[in-house]
Amino acid sequence: LSYVDESMVNVALPAMQRDLEAGFATMQWVFNGYMLALASLTLLGGSASDRFGCRRIFLVGLAAFAAASLACALAPSAAWLVAARSAQGPAAALLMPASLALVSSAYTGTARGAAIGTWAASGAIAIALGRPLGGWLVDAVGWRAIFFVNLPLAAGALWLGFKLAAGRDAERTRAFDLPGALLAVLSLGLLSYGLIALGQGDGVAGALAVGLSLPAMALFVRQEARSPTPMLPLPLFRNVAFAGVNLVTALYYAALSGALFLLPYVLIEVHGYSALAAGAAFLPLSILMGGGSRWAGGLMARTGARLPLVLGPALTAAGYVLLGLSGEEPSYWRGFLPGLLVVAL
Repeated sequence: LSYVDESMVNVALPAMQRDLEAGFATMQWVFNGYMLALASLTLLGGSASDRFGCRRIFLVGLAAFAAASLACALAPSAAWLVAARSAQGPAAALLMPASLALVSSAYTGTARGAAIGTWAASGAIAIALGRPLGGWLVDAVGWRAIFFVNLPLAAGALWLGFKLAAGRDAERTRAFDLPGALLAVLSLGLLSYGLIALGQGDGVAGALAVGLSLPAMALFVRQEARSPTPMLPLPLFRNVAFAGVNLVTALYYAALSGALFLLPYVLIEVHGYSALAAGAAFLPLSILMGGGSRWAGGLMARTGARLPLVLGPALTAAGYVLLGLSGEEPSYWRGFLPGLLVVAL
């Protein structure tokens, strides 16, 4: 549900913009509202699974995601759509850690690794199918269909969810780090708003929002350092490998996510692709990501993690070079050079 929805929305954004007569900044919030809530609240969703039980949180997340999807499908305005997409984010933040915890609690030993790999592969398959399916739905039915299709998927998942074992025991004594969650949403929200405002040419509002995000981030770090049950335990970052891999991941996906957001616009609005053709254009990427995961795992077992962590971003950077060379104007480079630099780091 989460992966299919995210990939279908990407190819539907130009159609949404035309139908709702919205600006590009609003479409950024259709994407960012969901990702902001998901990123800020996933750790809190994991804590909820610990406290109330994995299956219960999984079912609550499913029901909330279905309700938010229905609100998206019925959106009469762009503002409504942004609000409904922002409500999908917390629902997904409950779904994803609870589903992984259910898988982890159902298997032990080497079987657990294979089960988690299957869980991850299912996400890659969903991404691979989501964009062409979303493109076909946009062309044949309309963009609202990409949200309506979530309802039967959620109904089937709920039916299966009620048959699942409860998973690991809940930790009733674990408290929630609500101040940490609120500060995470505030700081990331201000930073997102500021960057979007700067992109629109509103330098004063953008600079003010970015400036305010910095003390909000400092307060978040202070809260996590003092909280008895932090949402993000800071001592984890004393481990150099943990801190380094998270930094690599943040840089890599900062570049990749920006390209995946913008490329459907380039293909549809500039090169005249249909939504279906734009979705199909992403199939090689999705198939290689999904199909190559198992091979990459075997490579890591033979060579260690360092070589794949260097080769992966290097190949991605090479892809950014090709994207830059495909532009007809030198200014095209301005869109991909930041991503290239981020990946190269």
